[in-house]
Amino acid sequence: MVNGPRVRFAPSPTGYFHVGSARSALFNWLLARQSPHGVFILRIEDTDIDRNREEWVDGIITAMAWLGLDLDEGPFRQSDNHAAHAAATEALLAGGYLYYCDCTGEEVQARKGENKTPGYDGYCRDRGLERSARTALRFATPRDGVTVVHDLIRGDVEFANHTIDDFVVAKSSGAVLYALANVSDDRSDRITHVIRGEEHLPNAPKQMMLWSALNEVFGDDVALPVYAHLPLLVNEQRKKLSKRKDPVATESYRDQGYIAEAFVNYLALLGWSPRGDVEIVELSSIIEQFRLEDVSHSPAFFDVKKLNHMNGEYLRAMPHHDFAAACAPWVSPWLTAWRPTDREVPWSQEQFDPALFSKIAPLVQERVATLGEVPAMVSFFFLDEVAMDKAAFEKSIGNDPLGQALLAAAIERFAEVPWQAAALHAATMELGEAMLLNLRKAQAPIRCAVTGSLVGPPLFESLEYLGRDKVTARLIAALARCSD
Repeated sequence: MVNGPRVRFAPSPTGYFHVGSARSALFNWLLARQSPHGVFILRIEDTDIDRNREEWVDGIITAMAWLGLDLDEGPFRQSDNHAAHAAATEALLAGGYLYYCDCTGEEVQARKGENKTPGYDGYCRDRGLERSARTALRFATPRDGVTVVHDLIRGDVEFANHTIDDFVVAKSSGAVLYALANVSDDRSDRITHVIRGEEHLPNAPKQMMLWSALNEVFGDDVALPVYAHLPLLVNEQRKKLSKRKDPVATESYRDQGYIAEAFVNYLALLGWSPRGDVEIVELSSIIEQFRLEDVSHSPAFFDVKKLNHMNGEYLRAMPHHDFAAACAPWVSPWLTAWRPTDREVPWSQEQFDPALFSKIAPLVQERVATLGEVPAMVSFFFLDEVAMDKAAFEKSIGNDPLGQALLAAAIERFAEVPWQAAALHAATMELGEAMLLNLRKAQAPIRCAVTGSLVGPPLFESLEYLGRDKVTARLIAALARCSD
């Protein structure tokens, strides 16, 4: 007996883990977690042998674990259910729901001529063909009436049966295709809710027909699941997210340094809204508030800028020691079980100073939107030579005589000032005032000479942690560069 919702996430391992798939998995998981008896199942639909790759399976499982979408059952492989799929095919054939067809794609197109109506014309329905090496099995869809999909998000969606072609359920090789395999597995798993993207809505009437037919031929009465088709995810141009043009790989967002809590919070907002005006919501509250009936059917804009803002808010809310620890895969990957796959740390293990990083991590915590931005902000602490931004150097030092004069004065003054952030701040203000420069203008050449950039963590705390000798050497080197 089913006591709570039984939902499944059933991706095909044919590419990176799409953010739309991650959203679908999350909405299934949220529904399951609303009941103590809810069950969340992962079923890998791996029957497309030509397109499946094992690394994509690993990517799905790893990404879901990163997002915290824990499983109650699975992961299962659809390919392991071949016997059940074959039994369903034989039962439907014996029950008169399927027929053999030997038409090639070219033959179907030739009969259609200029007719643009998609789908198969039913040519073999009454030919009485037998099984052979070139006959596929098609489902004989009703030619009259309508099939109504009761959708929790979209309401009742009607499909005229005559617009649904006699679709193939098994190839001539005997391999069962998506429509029947999916229904067979959902029946076996006693799935109560099918929650998936709206691109699958046209599949729903076919699957409903198959479900009813299987109930008939097996003599049982397995309840049809509740359908909920989630809104399309679109880009800034309000076009469907493109795998080629848009950043859609969930793994990539992890590599860039988005944290799972922020990413899950953002995914939940793609078509659904929590109560009130707040968007940063604890997961427990999202679980409590989430209702499929409240999901919009309008396209949802996947706004990377908004995601960046939200991720930055999460990072700034972390205790300093937690933030420093979260940075480890990007700053000291030799110490972590997981590390980003799309980048290398810019310093060696010998150059990196973990104690120093613990001190400087709070300085950058307020200034980054992702953890992947941290290395560039702190590299001047660990690299022997500063990676100089040429444009920044020319602007603040190379083409600015005042900048050069300020560096020369700073070399002298910094030799005697107490090496503390407050004293360095005061000394720089005094140097600037003597040259009629405000603090922002006065510290620019110092920042560029020491860090290689005009942006970065708080300057005077950085100078204190870097040390007098390194700072002085870099100021001298910057001045020398002007005469090269």
